[in-house]
Amino acid sequence: MRQSTEGNQRDLATASWGLIGHWHKDDATARASQSHAINARSESIFEKPTFRDSFRKTRCLIPADGYYEWATALGQYRPKQPFYISREDGISLSMAGIWSTWISPSGKRIDSAAIITREAVGMLVPIHSRMPVLLPTDRWEAWLDPSMREVEELKGMMEFSDPDGGLTAHAIADLVNTVANNSVAITEPIELGEPETLF
Repeated sequence: MRQSTEGNQRDLATASWGLIGHWHKDDATARASQSHAINARSESIFEKPTFRDSFRKTRCLIPADGYYEWATALGQYRPKQPFYISREDGISLSMAGIWSTWISPSGKRIDSAAIITREAVGMLVPIHSRMPVLLPTDRWEAWLDPSMREVEELKGMMEFSDPDGGLTAHAIADLVNTVANNSVAITEPIELGEPETLF
């Protein structure tokens, strides 16, 4: 979800995954750059050339029922154990994001986006070191406002006393590792055995 830079109209839009910098001159380098710009760190987004302009001017919200993460912590889970993370109350997540528009040499318009992440806290720490920045509804209006360009205020919007509040996580099967598997069965919980240890 984003807000027009020319008015107060909000819209739901699709975007290519991975932010494309405006300086790319051809399709090949633009597309290749996307794999390195899927996530933007909240700690440095305001100073990184790839992200800083979009952070100030074109922010968005990326809705999701939940998201997948692969645990890699030694002594906790087997390597690459997938988890599904969502809200306990079933309400959709609203991930802070940024977007941009890139025009190819042939004139094709490509909208692209990236999710903003922060250091993981609470029960998410054993699963992964990072988590999305999740924005409550009372911060949506200011976040989406393209006239809001004060970096310190924007940084403040991404800070919370309990950034993992209301979240739940459970282990899921390896079905999620295959793109062809596209059903709700992917998110069904499974029982884990005893945590693996190093010895």
